[in-house]
Amino acid sequence: MGKIKDFWERMKKMKHKEIVFGVAMALLFCVLCGAFFINKKTDKTEQNSTNSFSTAEEYVDWVENKLNNVLSQISGAGKTSVMVTLESGFSYDYAKTIESRTSGGGDVVITSETVILVNGQPVVVKEWYPVIRGVVVVCSGAKDFAVKMKLLEAIETLLEVEEKQIKILS
Repeated sequence: MGKIKDFWERMKKMKHKEIVFGVAMALLFCVLCGAFFINKKTDKTEQNSTNSFSTAEEYVDWVENKLNNVLSQISGAGKTSVMVTLESGFSYDYAKTIESRTSGGGDVVITSETVILVNGQPVVVKEWYPVIRGVVVVCSGAKDFAVKMKLLEAIETLLEVEEKQIKILS
């Protein structure tokens, strides 16, 4: 209790400018700390939203939204709508232990593979994103051939798909 009383006594003796300056510095410190922590949290959220998908549907939604945002910015495209289809879902390569042994006669080699589990979950060595089967884009600007070609080029470049897998409609 004595420390609080001493603090208030010192505060009463300070001049008005020193108090305002002290409060301003404390507020500035709080704002800077808050901005630092908020940016850290936002960066992690954005990173997770682009790299971690629990289902192929989440991946498709993400691709469609990103593609739609880019295509709608092409001059003359107008309002766009995008649909993406996949050949299959995610593919995984799992860590395995391989055990080889010869049969009793020594001629036949028996090999067995066992997936390595950690906490009941398989250890993923490599993950492949789903392969895109097709893309359909509907936009009002597709009536113009030049706009349609820009859209086609953008889709081919962004998704690394062939022209025959893309349909652009107006």
